[in-house]
Amino acid sequence: MLQLAPTTSRDLGELTEFLRGVDLTLSGLDSPAVRLWIARDASTGCIVASTGFECSDDGSQVLIRSVAVDPSRRGHGTGLELAGFALDRAAEAGAERAWLFSRRSGEFWQRMGFALASTGDLAAVLASTHQVRHFAETGQLAREVAWSRLLS
Repeated sequence: MLQLAPTTSRDLGELTEFLRGVDLTLSGLDSPAVRLWIARDASTGCIVASTGFECSDDGSQVLIRSVAVDPSRRGHGTGLELAGFALDRAAEAGAERAWLFSRRSGEFWQRMGFALASTGDLAAVLASTHQVRHFAETGQLAREVAWSRLLS
């Protein structure tokens, strides 16, 4: 079981490099609206996993993001644990539905109860989130695959 801790401003530089190394979005990591947790290796102190979400303005919808496991630690259920943690925290925060973008890991997210969704619907309900704004500004939104599930 991972020991996840909320990120602090001291973690952001290392978290940015960790997420860049696994090819995940970096937009808005320092925003108070983005809730992130990390796990560190007990021996080295290096970040080995992360998870989090960003809420819609009314808090009823969340964008799951930054779910990542160090490549050397994959294949042991850590991703499922991270995703479950983020979904549980989002539900505790009052969210009713979770959304995410994933072009490469659809099967993984389907195991977590997600189904294909409209990218346009995701962008509409989470328009104020950093990741959606970034994808819209860069033209990446048109290439993304959206997923969604209820949290209740």
